[in-house]
Amino acid sequence: MKRFGLKKQLLLMVTMIFAFILTACGNAARLEGEGGDEGETEELAPEDITIGLSVSTLNNPFFGQLEKGVVETAEEQGSTVQTVDAQDDTATQINDIDDLIQQDVDILLINPVDSDSIVPAVESANDANIPVITLDRSSSDGEVITLIASDNVEGGEMAAKYIVDSVGEDANVVQIEGVPGASATNERGEGFNNVAEDQLNVLESQSGNFNRSEGLDVMENLLQSHSDIDAVFSQNDEMALGAIEALESAGLDDDVMVIGFDGNDDAIQSVEDGDLDGTVAQQPYDMGELGVEAVYDHFSGETVEEEISSPLELVTAEDED
Repeated sequence: MKRFGLKKQLLLMVTMIFAFILTACGNAARLEGEGGDEGETEELAPEDITIGLSVSTLNNPFFGQLEKGVVETAEEQGSTVQTVDAQDDTATQINDIDDLIQQDVDILLINPVDSDSIVPAVESANDANIPVITLDRSSSDGEVITLIASDNVEGGEMAAKYIVDSVGEDANVVQIEGVPGASATNERGEGFNNVAEDQLNVLESQSGNFNRSEGLDVMENLLQSHSDIDAVFSQNDEMALGAIEALESAGLDDDVMVIGFDGNDDAIQSVEDGDLDGTVAQQPYDMGELGVEAVYDHFSGETVEEEISSPLELVTAEDED
C-alpha cells in the first residue's frame, strides 16, 4: 500500500505540472520579444487595445496630422485612443502621461516636447509595465520599443544643399532653431551644418522654439543684426512662416530665400503661393499610422525595429510650377 501511494503522489505531481503548462500555452498570454521589442509581451487583439497618445502641441498643424493618423488608423481596427495635448509644456506632458498611466492604458505613444525632460515620464511607464513608442522626437533615456521619425539629419542636409544649389556657395545664411534639447532640433541642425560648414557662410543661429510668432520675432532680430542675409533655414514650417512675415514687413521677401521643414498644409500652400521657397516635407499622418502599426506588431509578438524611418520629400516652388 505504501509503494502504491508514492506512485499516486508522483502521478498527481506530473498531472499538475502538465496542467500548468497547458494553461500557460492555451492562454498564449506571453510572447518572447526580439530586437528592440525585448521581454515578455501580453498578446492583445486591436479591439482590446487602448492607446494613450501624448502630443507636444496640437496648435501645430503638423502634430494635428500626426494625431489624425494615429486616431483614424486605430479606430479603423477597433482600438481606443486617449489623446492629451501638452501645449509645448514639459510639466504638463509629464502630468498628462501620469494620468494615462493611472488610467491603465495598454501602451503609450509619446511625441515629446523635449527629449531630456520626457525621461521621468518614460521611466514611470516602464515601472508600470506600460510599453512606450516615441513619435518624431526621441527620449534621451528609459526603455522605448521604437522611435518613429523622419531622418532629420538627412532632411537638414537636403535643405542646405538646396540653398547651395539655388543661391550658390558661400551664401550668407541664418538658421532658426527649434526647442533647445529636442532631438529634432539637434538632428536637423546637425544635418544642416554637415553641408553649411563647408559650403555656406552661417551668420547666426537662434532658437524660435518651433513657434510661428517666435520665428517672426527671431527673424526681426536677425534682420537688425545682419543686412546681408541671402537665405534662411528654419527648422520647422511654423517658424519659417513667421520669418516670411518679418521679411515681408521689411520689404525683403523677394530678396531672401526661406526653407522650412515639416511640409504642413500652411507651408505647402505658401509654396504654391510663391512665398515660401521650399520645405523638407515629412509625412506626419503616415508617421502616426506607422506608430499604430508598430503597436499591433508589438502586441502580436512580431519584431519591432528599434527605429522606423518615415519618408521625406523636398517640396519647392519649382515643383509647383
